[in-house]
Amino acid sequence: MNDIVKHERPDPVPASALTGQTPYSAWMRTDALHSLQHPVSDHPGEHAWITSVQVSELYWMLIIKEIQIAQAQLRADDLTQACRTLQRVVAHHEPLNATWRSIAWMTPTDLLSILSRAVATYGKDTALQGWTYRHMVYLLGIKQAEHLQHFTPQPQRWDQLNKALAEPSLYDDVLACLHRNGFPVPAAVLDRDFSVPYVPSKAVEQVWRDVYADQNDNLGLQQLGETLADIAEGFSAWKHLHLMATRRTLRAARLLRHRRRRLAAPDHG
Repeated sequence: MNDIVKHERPDPVPASALTGQTPYSAWMRTDALHSLQHPVSDHPGEHAWITSVQVSELYWMLIIKEIQIAQAQLRADDLTQACRTLQRVVAHHEPLNATWRSIAWMTPTDLLSILSRAVATYGKDTALQGWTYRHMVYLLGIKQAEHLQHFTPQPQRWDQLNKALAEPSLYDDVLACLHRNGFPVPAAVLDRDFSVPYVPSKAVEQVWRDVYADQNDNLGLQQLGETLADIAEGFSAWKHLHLMATRRTLRAARLLRHRRRRLAAPDHG
């Protein structure tokens, strides 16, 4: 399992560094946190845009860590704790999805004013370059190896993501847990290339029917199934909001930018 939880945990602030800070500020590192927003344009809303994206990044990392903890608990057949951990993932999607409201005011003109300056400062970017989101979706089982190409400039992140791609997703660990609990999950599902997207199985669907056959039996596994459905619903809601924002603002901003370039080009007609 990915060990990002263990290896990327920051060291605590030493007591010698507490001078001039309250315990709260030292623990939460508020000075560092509020120094991370660096607008590149004069647009008054850019700070809101940056903050919204950075909050999303923090929640994606939080979800990564929670899923990794849940995977370890599933492998130890601790269903109770695994469900509690995954229920936190359900809860994290509420504020994550709400971040879209913070930038709902943006028009294509607003966004273009910000992105044009970001491109001029840092170069052309794409949301596909976000390694945190990519790691999260790999853990959720959305195994798309083609996106690794975006991380060649970051060898450490490429290695991290390639490892996550090749390892079991959360659902793979759930299926292995079902197998250990006596359910006939096919060997081909359990022993496969985890870098390849999972293919739905009629046999696995029957396993879930058996789990739910008696409402008074397999209660822990039923709770696990419900929690997985809640996570899928929360993530699907985020994807829908992202799609709507893209259609409404991002795509329109690209069209507007293209139109401005055409109008600025010499007329050869």
